[in-house]
Amino acid sequence: MADTLSVVDNRTGKKYELPIQDGTIRAMDLRQIKTGPDDFGMMTYDPAFLNTASCRSAITYIDGDKGILLYRGYPIEELAEHSDYLETAYLILFGELPTASQLQAWTHEITIHTMLHENVKKFMDGFQYDAHPMGIFLSTVGVLSTFYPDAKQIFDKGSRLHQTRRLIAKVPSIAAYAFRHSIGRPYIYPDNELSFTANFLNMLFKMTELKYQPNPVLARALDVLFILHADHEQNCSTSAMRNIGSSHVDPYSALVGAAAALYGPLHGGANEAVLRMLKEIGSVDRVPEFIKRVKSGEGGVRLMGFGHRVYKSYDPRAKVIKRIADLVFTVTGRNPLLQIALELERIALQDEYFISRKLYPNVDFYSGLIYQAMGFPVEMFPVLFAIPRTAGWIAQWEEMLLDQEQKIARPRQIYTGPKVREYVPRDKRS
Repeated sequence: MADTLSVVDNRTGKKYELPIQDGTIRAMDLRQIKTGPDDFGMMTYDPAFLNTASCRSAITYIDGDKGILLYRGYPIEELAEHSDYLETAYLILFGELPTASQLQAWTHEITIHTMLHENVKKFMDGFQYDAHPMGIFLSTVGVLSTFYPDAKQIFDKGSRLHQTRRLIAKVPSIAAYAFRHSIGRPYIYPDNELSFTANFLNMLFKMTELKYQPNPVLARALDVLFILHADHEQNCSTSAMRNIGSSHVDPYSALVGAAAALYGPLHGGANEAVLRMLKEIGSVDRVPEFIKRVKSGEGGVRLMGFGHRVYKSYDPRAKVIKRIADLVFTVTGRNPLLQIALELERIALQDEYFISRKLYPNVDFYSGLIYQAMGFPVEMFPVLFAIPRTAGWIAQWEEMLLDQEQKIARPRQIYTGPKVREYVPRDKRS
C-alpha cells in the first residue's frame, strides 16, 4: 500500500488521500480540503514552527532522543577530537572533508582575507566606548556589504565563494576589534603566521610584545568550541539567515539578521545566564537549597544550562566541552564557579525530578565557564558564538538559494482582528 494519510473532513464527509514522503505531508496538500468554493482551504497552525519542516538539508543531522549530532554525516565527537575549525568549516560548506592540499589552499585563502579595510576602523570608532560588542559586531558585518558590492551577485558561484572566504576570515577580526574597542585598547592587525584561532587570540589580547604567542592549549580549546558551535540545524538564527536570504539580499545583510537573532538572550545568551545562576548560588553548600527551589517553582527559579528543545538526552557537545574545560583550567586555573557547577550537575543527574523531565546539561552549561576563564567578559559570549556559526549560516544560505523548491519566505496567519468596519471621521470618534 502506498504511503498515504487518509483524512476525513467531518464537516463535509469528504475523504482525502495525502502522500507521505520522508515522514511528512506537504502543507499545500491540505489546501484541497475545503468546505466550499469560497473556502481558502485548510492550513496548519504551528506557533514557533515546533513541528514544521521548512526545508530539505544535507548539512546537519540531529537525533535528540539519542543525543546524536552529525555534520555531513560525521559525529561531532570525532570532528572535535581530530579536526580544527577551518577543516570543519570546509566540510560544512562543501560537503566533504578536504584533502591535505585542499585544506592547505583553503587555510591560505582564509588567512589572506583576515585584514579589514582601514575605513572599517573609522566606522567602529564611532561607537560609544561602552557599546555592547555584539551590537558593534553585527553593525560592522552589515557595513561590509557596502565595501563589497559584488556580493549582490548571489547566483554567481565564484562570487558566493569569494564572499564565503571573506566572511569566515573577517568575522574574527571584527569580533576582536569590537572587543578592543569596548575596553579602550588599540586594534591589533592579523598575524598571518598564526593559525585561525591563535591569530584571533593575538588580535584580542596582544599588548606591547613584538610577537604574541598564544597558549596552544587555549588555541586548541577555542578550535573545539568553534567546531561545536559551527552549525545546529534550523535554529532561530539559521532560520533567520534562510528567511532573509530568500529575498535574494547579499550574504552580509542576511548574516546581520542571523547575528541579531543570536543576540537574543534565549539563543546566544544562554551561557551568560548559567554564570549568573552559579553566582547567585554562591557556594557548593547552597546547591541543595537551590535545587529545592527549582523543583518547587519558588520565585520562578530555573535551572539554566540544562535541557534543550531538541536534545532529550545528554547534549553530545556538552560531553566534549566538559573535557575541554579540564584542559583549559590547567592553564588558567580553576574558575571559582566550577565546583558549584560540578555539584549542581552531580545532584541533578541523580534526581528523578530532572531525569524524568530529560533535563541534562547542554553545551551552554560549561562554555561560559571556559570563556570566562580565558579572559572574555560575558558581553563577548554571543560574539564568540557568531564567529564559528558563520560557516553554518553561509552553508545553509547557499543550500536555500540553490533549492528549486524555495521561494521568498512568507508564512500564513490566522487573522483574529475585526472584520470590515466603516471609517469614522476624526471629529465623530468617541
